[in-house]
This record gives sequence, structure tokens and C-alpha cells, in this order.
Amino acid sequence: MTALTIYSDRDEKPLEQIDDIDTITARLADIGVEFERWEASAELAPDADADTVKQAYANQIEKLNQRYDFQTVDVVSMHPQHPDKVAMRDKFLHEHSHADFEVRFFVDGAGLFNLHTNDRVYALLCTRGDLISVPAGMLHWFDMGPEPFFKAIRFFIQPEGWVGNFTGNPIADRYPRLEAGAAG
Repeated sequence: MTALTIYSDRDEKPLEQIDDIDTITARLADIGVEFERWEASAELAPDADADTVKQAYANQIEKLNQRYDFQTVDVVSMHPQHPDKVAMRDKFLHEHSHADFEVRFFVDGAGLFNLHTNDRVYALLCTRGDLISVPAGMLHWFDMGPEPFFKAIRFFIQPEGWVGNFTGNPIADRYPRLEAGAAG
């Protein structure tokens, strides 16, 4: 279930925990993050390749392309047996930003987006059907958990796709991880 926990960026004690979608959408809009719930009903095999995922969600991809004119669309798919799961988790767990805004449509599983802005950390547990758009330059990190299971379609304006600008701030180490039930 999608959930949002808001923390101070100086204290790991939750200030607010929210599981109502309308309230989550409003709180995220307050910080410039777009959040929507979309239909994600295609049944995909755990090891479905990127082309299969993109084919299953061609209408949703086209809808977003019409809205934003994306240059690149890819799929990140992680499962507990993925050979690169440890390295991928470590890469995304460090605070970073992007020159491009970050748009993700979760079509299966779950992952934890942590957004760091305005002296707060917004820990958003994204689940199947969640569409999130993080503004360019917003500090954040993503936790897929030690036994990851998710598929997300990623959209980019920049043709080179995902490029992270890492801050070196160890803030992500202070907040609950996905496996700890971090967002709710």
C-alpha cells in the first residue's frame, strides 16, 4: 500500500504518517512533486524484459510522451535473484539529484523514494500503479530493499537517460530502509 512518512532532516522520528492517496498527493504537490495513481493491471512475469513491459503499457507511455515529449523511455526491473541487486541498491541509496526531472511509473512491486527538501525528508513507499515525478535538482535517494521486487518505467527528457549528481551527504544512512517498513 502506498504510504508517505515525513521526517525532519535532523531527526529520524516521524512527524507525520499518511496512507490516504489524496492527502499524499497534496503533501507532495506542496513540495513540487507530482504524484498520481494509474492503472497498472498487466500481468507480467517476474523476469519480463523491457520490451514486454513497454508493450504492456504502451498506452500509458504514449500518454506521458504526449504530455512531456520524452526522448528516452526505459524499464528498471529488479527481483530477488537479480545478479546486480546489491550494487544497484547501493548506487541508488546515496543522496543525489538530476538535471532532468525524474518520472517513474511503478507497474509491479514496490520501492521507497526519499525526497529531501525544505528541511524535511519525505519517504514515499511507491507501489504498483504509482506515478511520481520528482523535479530536476531535488535531492533524493531510492531504496529497493535487500530482496528487491519492482518494475518501473522510467522517462527522460535528456537522451542519455539516468545521470545522478551525488552530494556525498550520508543522510540516507540515518533513515529507515524499505525492509524496516520505512513508510507506514
